[in-house]
Amino acid sequence: MKSWLSTAALALVLVATPVAAQTRDDVVAALQANFGNPEFFDEAFAVIQAAIAEDDVASLADYIPFGTPLNVNGEEVVLADEAELAARYDELITPEIKDVVAAQTFETLFVNADGVMLGNGEVWLNGICIDDACTDFTVKIVTLQSAV
Repeated sequence: MKSWLSTAALALVLVATPVAAQTRDDVVAALQANFGNPEFFDEAFAVIQAAIAEDDVASLADYIPFGTPLNVNGEEVVLADEAELAARYDELITPEIKDVVAAQTFETLFVNADGVMLGNGEVWLNGICIDDACTDFTVKIVTLQSAV
């Protein structure tokens, strides 16, 4: 009984222990370390969040990698253009994706060398090289997962 109480008390302490909060500066530093220019992701996040909230296909289209694979629920999907994005919008931007993007804040983005994660991996953004030397890049949505 005493062992069980000790374990329960330790569990309560661990649950009640605050986790260090991440700040905007922390996210910017992680973006800088992994991608160089954090401004591209800051702008992309704001536009993508607003576009999905408003179901604005035209604005979202700027962040879709047309003609190259987009990971959708574990499968590669290649969208040809904005018209195809519009036709498949409800299939790609599910209510779950909308909720995750709406709830996400810049300060809670997860950043690593694989990209920028929203939610628990429902949406991933990454830099896509514009030239062969990858001296410049553009931010695109590379993954949409409704069931993670």
